[in-house]
Amino acid sequence: MIPPPYHGIHVPDPQPGAEELRWLKPQCRCTHIRVRRHTCECRPRIYELCQAGGLVFVRRTDRKKTGLEAAETEWLLTARAQELWQKILTGRSV
Repeated sequence: MIPPPYHGIHVPDPQPGAEELRWLKPQCRCTHIRVRRHTCECRPRIYELCQAGGLVFVRRTDRKKTGLEAAETEWLLTARAQELWQKILTGRSV
């Protein structure tokens, strides 16, 4: 029996009282950005946990009829970014 394909992580709807994040226009700060984790591509909005230049940030990409629209959080130390990533994945931050 063939197992079903792995579908990916889905971000739940925001919980009541979820922290509203400040999303910034992406900046070209580094030539190489490594995507460490990402949510499922089947949704119109995906999140990526990115690392570059010794810092980590979350990138949010919305697929719209007019094209892709990206935003990112501030660049953080790894521990703070991991905590933020978990909040997004559990609906405690949007």
